Amino acid sequence: MHFTRLSLTLAAALVAVQPLGAQDAAAPDPRFTGADLFKLTIGTSPQISPDGSRIAYVRRANDIMSDGVKSHIWMIDTANGREVALAGGSSPRWSPDGERLAYVASDGDGPPTLMVHWLGTGLSSALTRMAEPPQSMAWSPDGSRIAFTAHVPGEGVTLGKPLSKPEGAEWAEPARITDRVMYRFDGAGYLKTGYTQLFVIDADGGAPRQMTFGDKHHGGALEWMPDGRTILISGNREDDWELDPLDSEIYAVGLDYGTITALTDRDGPDGSPQVSPDGRHIAYLGHDDDKRAYQPSGLWLMGADGSGKRRLLATEDRDFTSLEWTRDGMVVGYQEDGGYRLAEVDPRGDGRLKPLGMTLADAYYSRPYAGGQWSVSDKGRIAFTTGSTMRPSDIALYDGDRVRRLTALNDMFLAGKTLGETKELTVRAADGTPIPTWIVLPPGTPPGTPVPTILEIHGGPYAAYGPWFSSDYQQYAAAGYATVFANPGGSTGYGDAFAQRIEGNYPISNHDELMAAVDAAVAAGYADPDNLFVTGGSGGGILTAWMVGKTDRFAAAASYKPVINWTSMALMSDAIAFFGPYWMKGQPWERPMDYWNRSPLVNMENVTTPTLMIVSDEDYRTPRSEAEQFYGALKLRGVDTALMVTPGASHSDLTMSPSQQAAKTAAVIAWFEKYRTRD
Repeated sequence: MHFTRLSLTLAAALVAVQPLGAQDAAAPDPRFTGADLFKLTIGTSPQISPDGSRIAYVRRANDIMSDGVKSHIWMIDTANGREVALAGGSSPRWSPDGERLAYVASDGDGPPTLMVHWLGTGLSSALTRMAEPPQSMAWSPDGSRIAFTAHVPGEGVTLGKPLSKPEGAEWAEPARITDRVMYRFDGAGYLKTGYTQLFVIDADGGAPRQMTFGDKHHGGALEWMPDGRTILISGNREDDWELDPLDSEIYAVGLDYGTITALTDRDGPDGSPQVSPDGRHIAYLGHDDDKRAYQPSGLWLMGADGSGKRRLLATEDRDFTSLEWTRDGMVVGYQEDGGYRLAEVDPRGDGRLKPLGMTLADAYYSRPYAGGQWSVSDKGRIAFTTGSTMRPSDIALYDGDRVRRLTALNDMFLAGKTLGETKELTVRAADGTPIPTWIVLPPGTPPGTPVPTILEIHGGPYAAYGPWFSSDYQQYAAAGYATVFANPGGSTGYGDAFAQRIEGNYPISNHDELMAAVDAAVAAGYADPDNLFVTGGSGGGILTAWMVGKTDRFAAAASYKPVINWTSMALMSDAIAFFGPYWMKGQPWERPMDYWNRSPLVNMENVTTPTLMIVSDEDYRTPRSEAEQFYGALKLRGVDTALMVTPGASHSDLTMSPSQQAAKTAAVIAWFEKYRTRD
């Protein structure tokens, strides 16, 4: 019955957001609607050529006929900005001479494979066909070979001898048996037997050579040594690798004899190896594992043989997450103040960080996460993703002290839309710590007029929002709702101390900080205190469920892919070796009351807020059983609720089809409309 009522309310909400007054039937809606998701094109994966003259990047366009995403590789001439389409596919990588482009695409009915495009002829060809698509890949320094990783099927566990099927019989699928710690993973589903291995293939094609073997995964970023005889990979080759989720080392794989040598050996993650142009040093990212839930990565340098390890920029309070060498030094990337920044590092000088003059934007368009993608040419020209509160990601070029946006993928379409405006709010926690906060206002909101307001909480929780485009927020704005979004304690990009505010107490301490953001929106005259709503996904989902057990100020709530019960979460998530020791400081049977006291179910007797539960049926990060537990508890408590399950999608918003994304946002609006009061 609740599902029927929700459907009727949804229909009413869709009518409610249409333009008021008489309209030409052919006139487009000037506001951003769910249907507009099919008109978005996202610029991503920019790869600049070694000489800096061209940029290959991927256009991801939502396709209304297939209700999916089409990815095509385009190329930009950096001198004049002209673009040409190259091929359907993803993951472009330039050859060292800049005359060829390797990428991943399907050349027929089979799985995606390794392709090469010759710029001189305009032709593309598949180098090899394998049962599984390639993952990471890298050209050899002389351009004669390509290294890549791919899944290699293996023998699974068998118990007993299966019956023999008669010829022509149609039997049910056999049972799946596993003895692995990680037997399913979000976005991949139940894992196939086998492991990720390293391969090398001639750039002109032929059969690939497998370089690694055994019951271990060999992957991560691939990096060739300048002599073309050694490839650097990262992974964990220890016997207990499944129960040590953060530990990884950098390994040198010799092509001559297939030898594998560990170059790092500490307890903690080491990865992203990058070799200096002269081949004498390897820069990499990592940290010593101290079992905290959030541990920032530092920038490290060692000799090509693994000797002389030292940390660079040790006094910098930043979490370095990407790096590349140029002829003049290194470029590193990190989150900062709701954005993603790049900086130069000269390891031969004083090692100081020299920030560059741009902020990157993430390609995750549904919500305004801080992030970005980039690559650098030999001489330091940088291709990167850029954006704003009014536009999703485009491709830009940094050239010394000048930034040029090279694409305008959505400008024509969005110029015909009236979008919600983003404003910054001043918010402080009870101890005086600033809580970065913004609000998106509905288009045409008269100054001083309070409007219904949604508190939308980011996931992670070790992540950050920033003033970027959000298709969800623009749909809320079109329906007349403002959206408050903030970076409470635990958010990244504000230093280690800020991130550690939730160590050992998440989600308890975030409640007051988020309510302070709501109070600031009310005090500023933006938010109607009688029409407050709350929603969020993943980490924002648990906080939504937590907050409705702590306050009745919200008229309605929508908890999306939440954690509801830390015991079931720790044992059912795709990271069961991680959550117990790192987030909860012990297993459920060791700390049962701490698990319970940090679960939203502990506050269930206080919950009176009507709460919509949303989850995807293939979410293995916060499994659907989490949302279903809260749904069941709400039913037993007599609190109005409904359960929305999206088929075929996993944890990320962008694993949903465009129509599913629109349906999720429309359902949230409909749920809030049901409890919105009007004068």
